[in-house]
Amino acid sequence: MKWYVVYTKPKWEKRAAEQLTKYNINCYCPLIKKTQQRSDRKIKVEVPLFNNYIFVQIPEKDRNMVFYSPGVVRYLFWLGRHAIVKDQEIETIKEWLNCGDTAKEISVMQYQIGDKIHLNSGPFCDQNAVIKDITKTHYVLILESLGYVLKVKHK
Repeated sequence: MKWYVVYTKPKWEKRAAEQLTKYNINCYCPLIKKTQQRSDRKIKVEVPLFNNYIFVQIPEKDRNMVFYSPGVVRYLFWLGRHAIVKDQEIETIKEWLNCGDTAKEISVMQYQIGDKIHLNSGPFCDQNAVIKDITKTHYVLILESLGYVLKVKHK
């Protein structure tokens, strides 16, 4: 079976995955631990790695079953077809998330736009990226293997 990318309502990733799992649909919602500031304390919470996206593994004939969850909006399309993620890519994401402390932030110093770097911590551990933009507070990186743009905070 193929892995499809499903677009969800904002903040519905975990709920949609739980609901679809109840319908025996194999779902994957990659989560990272993040520290959030409350008014009186800091807490660690699990948040989705990809906002508004979950992955579902479902037979092509049953693709409409994902709409049983009210949090699912639509499938993601790429070049006019349903976006399909390879099993190896799902496994790579799982390995990245188990690579170490995902609460650490990636730090890049004295690099120029266009430089290629190797990420050695966080959810994208052991991946290569290209620096697309540098702002006062963030670096914008392109993960070519995923076709994904990553915004990383300066230390």
